[in-house]
Amino acid sequence: MAAVAAAKPTSRRVGFVGAGRMAEAIAQGLIRAGKVEAQQVLASAPTDRNLCHFRALGCQTTHSNQEVLQSCSLVFFATKPHVLPAVLAEVAPVVTAEHILVSVAAGVSLSSLEELLPPNTRVLRVSPNLPCVVQEGAMVLARGRHVGSGEVELLQTLLEACGQCEEVPEAQVDIHTGLSGSGVAFVCVFSEALAEGAIKMGMPSGLAHRIAAQTLLGTAKMLLQKGQHPALLRTDVCTPGGTTIHGLHALEQGGLRAATMSAVEAATCRAKELSRK
Repeated sequence: MAAVAAAKPTSRRVGFVGAGRMAEAIAQGLIRAGKVEAQQVLASAPTDRNLCHFRALGCQTTHSNQEVLQSCSLVFFATKPHVLPAVLAEVAPVVTAEHILVSVAAGVSLSSLEELLPPNTRVLRVSPNLPCVVQEGAMVLARGRHVGSGEVELLQTLLEACGQCEEVPEAQVDIHTGLSGSGVAFVCVFSEALAEGAIKMGMPSGLAHRIAAQTLLGTAKMLLQKGQHPALLRTDVCTPGGTTIHGLHALEQGGLRAATMSAVEAATCRAKELSRK
């Protein structure tokens, strides 16, 4: 599903301000897919606690955020949202017209980023999700006022190494958080429930959880490869009077569809609320 074939590495140095799990996942994807050479990556963090993971990938590390900006023209900001304004204020004096700056911090708007940086700075927001760790992420990006199609295409080409990446209006970034960021947890609950149903009927726990996860993986691949609406695939599985229609009836009685829609709505509303803060 993710692009994993070797590609000609970009000559552009790539920087990371913040070295947590998501930053590591993006860096790992770029390096494994051959999008960038490890020695062309420079990451900064206050301590060595997370930088050791970057060094294990063969990347360069530093404790200076400004050094990342001075060495790299494409920089991902992967700090905690409440820390980001102070970090941007720190690096603003060394930001130039050559930089492309990408924030993966949830809830920090493009307008806020642009206000904290020099005029005309090229800024984008990327909303990733946890499966980026295994190069199967579902990501969206939104461009700032001074970003052109070339920068968007560059970023999408690079982030293909971590999964699927689509451009959206910024207003849809919070919806992506509710659908895909939080959706990982929703899918895990469903996988757990599938397995527990099988355990209740007598299947060993480990086997049940493995089969449930593989069922989700196989179904997702079919949906993506065929490009079908899920209802069509569901109909293919559902024979008159068979096992599936009886199970689907039970799911409808339990309100699965409405509960799932409400979960995405609640998570999206919370994301919007956090963005306003």
